[in-house]
Amino acid sequence: MKQLSAGIPVAAAVLFLFGIMAWAAPAYFSAANMQDLFLASVPVLLIALGMTLVILTGEIDISVGSIFAIAGVAAGVCAKLGFPGAAAISLACLVGATLGALNGVLVAYLHVPSIVVTLAAMIGWRDALRWATGGAWVSDLPAGFQWMGLNQRSYFAAMLVVALALVSIFAFALRYMAAGRAVYATGSSMEGARLSGINTPVVKASAFIALGAMTGLAAALNAVRFNQIPSNSGLGLEMKVIAAVVVGGTAIRGGRGSVFGTILGVILLGAIGPALTFVGVSAYWEKAIQGGIILAAAALEAVRRAFDKRTITQHAPA
Repeated sequence: MKQLSAGIPVAAAVLFLFGIMAWAAPAYFSAANMQDLFLASVPVLLIALGMTLVILTGEIDISVGSIFAIAGVAAGVCAKLGFPGAAAISLACLVGATLGALNGVLVAYLHVPSIVVTLAAMIGWRDALRWATGGAWVSDLPAGFQWMGLNQRSYFAAMLVVALALVSIFAFALRYMAAGRAVYATGSSMEGARLSGINTPVVKASAFIALGAMTGLAAALNAVRFNQIPSNSGLGLEMKVIAAVVVGGTAIRGGRGSVFGTILGVILLGAIGPALTFVGVSAYWEKAIQGGIILAAAALEAVRRAFDKRTITQHAPA
């Protein structure tokens, strides 16, 4: 219940925003705009699911934007070499998982702080990709690669199925499986989790690998929407993903959060930009509003922690 209640303020904010748009700009809810909004949010949602695991363990990964760019380019190159779309998507997932594993090993086994590891990775991999491609985009993609060989309507339906399936898998695993309980336990108290028999390095490394794989999948599914793949894609993506997870109620110190909250965070942050456009407000306000929401979420988390600590103290035996 605590995990669900943490998402109530975000759900209220989403409903408030949608209520304003229903009054000020009903065209915001047109089928075409809802479809565009969903397709633009799918990559953020997929990466946010993986990021939820990492943050639940008490770590963070700010290199996902660079991994997104590398995996997208890898998928495009694979498609240009004549491989089918499924192979290109699989390669992107493999590339993402490999880069995530490198982060995970350094954090979980060599005990390098995750912010240091992933900051170095963010810069290093971005520069390596720029060097490898010369800044050129991947163009002249085969026709069968775009929309995964489907028409736009069928692709939308396919993405809806993929999103629902992955959300269900992550939610079920975190709530009902031993692996999910191990993630929460590791983030709540790593020493306590270790003493209870949980292999915390494996848990943390696995979370980074899952995040990398989800980032690769998101990159490939995003790449098929266009006829070119930018080598500089994913700039700023890490902040949007982390913001969605934190705004959704996942504690930045780990141990508390839910897939439901992450979904709400993705919806809220993804809806703000188009909403501003529809009401004629400069898009430059989007970042400022997102920043205010993040600060409010952080303040709410601090208040919640203080309240929990006070409750525990009051009920502690004298």
